[in-house]
Amino acid sequence: MLEQYTASLNGYKRLPTLEVKVGDLLIGNNHPIRVQTMTTTDTMDTEGTIAQCIRCIEAGAELVRITAPSKKEAENLANIREGLRKQGYHTPLVADIHFTPNAAEVAARIVEKVRVNPGNYIDKKKFDFINYTDSAYQAEIDRIRARFIPLVKICKEYGTAMRIGTNHGSLSDRIMSRYGDTPMGMVESAMEFLRIARDEQYHQIVLSMKSSNPLVMVQAYRLLVRQMMDEFGVCYPLHLGVTEAGDGEDGRIKSAIGIGTLLEDGIGDTIRVSLTEDPEFEIPVCQDLVKRYHPEKIPAAHNRIPENKLPYNPFTYQRRKTSLVHGMGYSAVPVVVADYSDLTLLTHEVLESVGHRYDPQTDKWHMTDTAADFIFTGNSVPDFELPGTLHVICEHTTWKKVAHNSSIFPAVRMTEWLENPALCGETPCFILATDHDDLPKFLEVATQHPTHVLCLSGTGMHSMGAIRAWIASMIRHQITMPVILGAVTDEASIDAQLIHLATETGGLLLDGLGDGVWLRNQADKVHNIRISGRTYLEVKDNRQFLNNTAFSILQATRTRISKTEYISCPSCGRTLFDLQETTAKIRAATHHLKGVKIAIMGCIVNGPGEMADADFGYVGSGPGKITLYKGKEVVKRNVPSEIAVDELILLLKENGAWVEPQAV
Repeated sequence: MLEQYTASLNGYKRLPTLEVKVGDLLIGNNHPIRVQTMTTTDTMDTEGTIAQCIRCIEAGAELVRITAPSKKEAENLANIREGLRKQGYHTPLVADIHFTPNAAEVAARIVEKVRVNPGNYIDKKKFDFINYTDSAYQAEIDRIRARFIPLVKICKEYGTAMRIGTNHGSLSDRIMSRYGDTPMGMVESAMEFLRIARDEQYHQIVLSMKSSNPLVMVQAYRLLVRQMMDEFGVCYPLHLGVTEAGDGEDGRIKSAIGIGTLLEDGIGDTIRVSLTEDPEFEIPVCQDLVKRYHPEKIPAAHNRIPENKLPYNPFTYQRRKTSLVHGMGYSAVPVVVADYSDLTLLTHEVLESVGHRYDPQTDKWHMTDTAADFIFTGNSVPDFELPGTLHVICEHTTWKKVAHNSSIFPAVRMTEWLENPALCGETPCFILATDHDDLPKFLEVATQHPTHVLCLSGTGMHSMGAIRAWIASMIRHQITMPVILGAVTDEASIDAQLIHLATETGGLLLDGLGDGVWLRNQADKVHNIRISGRTYLEVKDNRQFLNNTAFSILQATRTRISKTEYISCPSCGRTLFDLQETTAKIRAATHHLKGVKIAIMGCIVNGPGEMADADFGYVGSGPGKITLYKGKEVVKRNVPSEIAVDELILLLKENGAWVEPQAV
């Protein structure tokens, strides 16, 4: 139905890309997916930057990026590079350039790679709308060509690679005026620069399409692949990343959804996970993401998309059309299922782990914004009254023994259901299936049962593509059953569990293919979620961890909003305050503001542009000074950092976005 954007729809296969040489490191052309990070030190602090580079390299970084906002920082890259070489470290360095072509031209003579942002490398962003004629637009391209070609020639002369790195939030006024704030605008922003480089016969180029919104990011990369193949017949290597992903479990989940979705598509040659943490802690997360794609871990294809044809548009979001079954599917937000099948005795207390707290004094239930919608109880059912919003799924043999209860639903294995589709009568039935079940027979039977629910779980490391094929087949056969996405992980570490669960379900939700999530793991209990040596999430048990993870996945895919969203940059040498400490303070004060998006940016480079669609912004504007934004509008300038969090809360109150936190 649609043009192919990846061969991986018919069994996992890396997208073929050109080979780019960065120092002694080869990227693309089916080389291993490279992992990288970016320093957070002041680039003029030579020894501090060298020490941090070494920590990153020893953690496994294959490239290290360093900011060069002006010529003096670009020139100091020579001292940093020399200091690393003297200590025996030869990892390629990347200069990060935004507004200053002169700095790029200096850096390109020193380090192995430069990164330029086409949105602000030559253009200045004033948020002006200009109705360009074709001739006026071409004149702007000619102006860019004249200013960009000197850098291209230097890179050719010195053998320096380049990343043309588009950011969703920093598209130029010219691109915004013609294409709007869209994935296609991001693609065209990069293509303008790529065409100029190709005209100069320069091909040592990597491209990126970063956004803090995984949906925008994924669509932009898919469109870029299609555009390059249509226009050039070849694809340049791709650097993947979700910009301003945040910290802790949310940063890992958001990154896994954006990066993991594309890696599952076979797209991506190098990755960086942008966390608001010390850069060496990004590397293990990168490694957990890419380890799935070692050749020996790629399974034989089963139940994949035939002839790479999708029955939906992978470049725009549209929810799959389904029946509405007891609050699932159609236009309802995706549900969350919690698994209690290992317990033989259910009590009021155990439900607190999934957001339902019982008060015996008042005989009332209290629910959080992250309260599970269903619990799977296996061979038992509760012997007490549940909160009205919570429903039970149990084995159909158990369901038959209980008195009629509109909040209890039967579950049956796919093999049993195919043998007897009338097993549960007219009651909505939860069909438990895996991607290895009999898809053709299911398609044959399911058209007659639109009010059942399919709970579809993957098997193995790479089941996302197989689940997508199942649902694509359902679309083609006009089967409107809601689908709950199941994911099971046997990973040992918390990082790896978050990444596996988010990758397996997130990409499907981004494509509008899920009506709920049901997560499981092999861990017995999790008391504190410690990531990078810090406690980011305190939980009572493993069920609470899985429930929180499910809601975080839905939040990151923006299919169900249940909490505050933080868009925080990972910090770099331009950062003007302690970003990790400040993010923690803002999170502590505002975490109860459901649906509010707050951006926390270290400097003006990552300011009003990079915040993209945040509701409010907290941006470093000078040493010890903060500028506060409402949307893209400056509200308060040069606020002393000591009182800036209080001023942010006042701004939230003035704009009706504040509610007082409830006592627990």
